Amino acid sequence: MNSEESKIAMKTSIVSIVGNLMLSVFKLIAGLIANSGAMISDAVHSASDVFSTLIVIIGVKISSKEADEDHPYGHERFEPIAAGLLSMVLAVVGFEIGMSGVKTLIAGHYDELAVPGVLAIVAAAVSIVAKEAMYRYTRINADRIGSTALKADAWHHRSDALSSVGALIGIIFARAGWPVMDSVASVVICVFILKAAIDIYRESLDRLVDKSADEKVMNEIRDEILQVDGVVDVDDLKTRLFGNKMYVDVEIVADGALTLTQSHEIAEAVHMRIETRFPETKHCMVHVNPDE
Repeated sequence: MNSEESKIAMKTSIVSIVGNLMLSVFKLIAGLIANSGAMISDAVHSASDVFSTLIVIIGVKISSKEADEDHPYGHERFEPIAAGLLSMVLAVVGFEIGMSGVKTLIAGHYDELAVPGVLAIVAAAVSIVAKEAMYRYTRINADRIGSTALKADAWHHRSDALSSVGALIGIIFARAGWPVMDSVASVVICVFILKAAIDIYRESLDRLVDKSADEKVMNEIRDEILQVDGVVDVDDLKTRLFGNKMYVDVEIVADGALTLTQSHEIAEAVHMRIETRFPETKHCMVHVNPDE
């Protein structure tokens, strides 16, 4: 991640921290005043996002460091490591929220449960709008710079918006005469959060084990290579994800009668075209095979 991408990630993370702090305080106060367990759980979820964003900042800082003697290929893989840590934090938060709801359901005495006030409905509605806006803002910047950790943070916002939807439904049911639904909503929130945690963990793992780029990107790379003058065919094409970057290894076919210098010029043209058309490419290795 270059300095410009790092600045974008830092700015986005700061916006996330400020937004989550304000929102979590608002939801906590609303939950306490309105007697809503679901809203208090939702406030805890928003507060946990602040810690998660701090992990993103650390991951981005380390991954943007230049290559050194100990890490000659760079530090990009520290970013998916940060994303993996985020998924674990999210899973723990989701489990705690779910357990609080389950304990209430098992305990029974539903008639004694407090009915959430109107303020809880207002807080849930505000949270849905705010967190969805934060998700879109963070996701746009994550896609812009190809940041896995920032994308994971964006999904924290989206999962929070979904959990607020669950809280809103539970509160409405509770006010309609089914107070137990507030606790049921906490369990539903848990499911959403755990699903997001699993998805984030799987994607971060893919970027640590040299997973190939998706088929669409592979086809686009192949098409670009075949447009280079002197390339007869593509014998082999491999890609591997490296943090928020990608390595490309390709074997092209060229006229066997060409000189070494001419073959090198074709390989160089392929190399430059791939790195230009696919800026997420960290390095491209081109091997030339003679046309039989």
